[in-house]
Amino acid sequence: MERKLLEASLTGDVQNLHQLLRENPLILHRVSLVSSGNPLHVASAHGHIDFVKEITRLRPDFAKELNEDGFSPMHMASANGYLEIVRELLKVDRKLCRLQGRENKTPLHLAVIKGRVDVVSEILSACGECLEDVTVQRDTAMHLAIKNYQFEVIRVMVDWIREMKKEHVLNMKDEHDNTALHLATWKKQRQVIEILLGSRLLEVNAINQSGLTALDLLLMFSSEAGDREIQEILCNAGAMRTKDVTLSSIPSSPEPYNQTLINSTPGTPQACTPRTDDLVEYFKFKKGRDSPGETRTALLVIAVLVATASFQVGVNPPGGVWQDNYIPDQNNGTSSSNNKAHKAGRSVLGSLNTITFCLFMFFNSVGFSLSLHMINMLTIKFPLQFELQICIAAMFFTYNTAVPALAPDNLWLFLTLVTASLPVIMPLIAKSVRKYSKRLRVLVLNLVCRGN
Repeated sequence: MERKLLEASLTGDVQNLHQLLRENPLILHRVSLVSSGNPLHVASAHGHIDFVKEITRLRPDFAKELNEDGFSPMHMASANGYLEIVRELLKVDRKLCRLQGRENKTPLHLAVIKGRVDVVSEILSACGECLEDVTVQRDTAMHLAIKNYQFEVIRVMVDWIREMKKEHVLNMKDEHDNTALHLATWKKQRQVIEILLGSRLLEVNAINQSGLTALDLLLMFSSEAGDREIQEILCNAGAMRTKDVTLSSIPSSPEPYNQTLINSTPGTPQACTPRTDDLVEYFKFKKGRDSPGETRTALLVIAVLVATASFQVGVNPPGGVWQDNYIPDQNNGTSSSNNKAHKAGRSVLGSLNTITFCLFMFFNSVGFSLSLHMINMLTIKFPLQFELQICIAAMFFTYNTAVPALAPDNLWLFLTLVTASLPVIMPLIAKSVRKYSKRLRVLVLNLVCRGN
């Protein structure tokens, strides 16, 4: 970089820059050819906002260039905590916050390492996907924050993660398959552990490359007084040791060595043991303990079973169907309730007991509609999802055709409307009930407290 231009960049002298441009209009173009760094790097590193604004106006492409150290102007401004310059560079291109520099580190990574809370918030508000970017060591911004003891940054990032519903970021693993909880437990960061356990989708019993859970790491070298408190916090969240986790999820090769090490460590406290005196409580779903993936699989199986059962009962109602056509003689006064007019293929129950048949079909259709909705929601972003949705739609139309066809003529219109509208109405009703039931529980608890 030419000496005069370097001096202008170091001092942030915009007038000097204009003077150099009048003397040589191609000076900025020449710099980009002969030097790996540019004036924007220097100005961003020294916090000269006016100079940055002028350079980005003249040469916005400078913002994407990496210097000889492998960093962009955005990296340098983020590391130094120059919030206004970060905002100015984001105006050039929001994707700059995901620009990878040396070791694949992004501006967010550097801001996290240095504890620049305001810069971290600004970058995340512009591009929440930055949370998923990893370094060459597969460290996320959360990993780096824990490794560098940046507690306030961790608190801010967790708030953003919850707001953007990106809880899966907390379960991302580094090159050693350590999650954020592994690192926080290893470094005995109690306040970070409490913050992380507040997430509803955190996998408390994730296993790293060495076959260890977070609780294993704590118990291996449990010597400090505060370790028991951390252990109690983990146990209350459902944490377990590797040997207590489902065997299918344990790596086979490292397990004997690490398990022996854990069991032979002197003074190691016993792991959390579940209370088996209350089996109902033991088998209840617990956030943090139960894997979201396993929970989704279980819900999917249940939804498929409900859909299968309700479809089968819907097309084969109780009592079967009439096998013949019958129209009673109007002049014959001896016809009984069992000899009502009916058509072959129509429901016997529908002809003999209209109210019971309507209630039966209504509630069966409710179960069928909600089960299809659950299947659709639980398979979002699955491979071949479009084909699966076609299958679900075909099943719905088959049910919607069969049920009214089984009904007597006077119920055909009612059941057609019910089976057609429930798939749309029931998910909305379920969402509203779930929302207001929480408020109702809070209201009841408040009334009970006041009464006491």
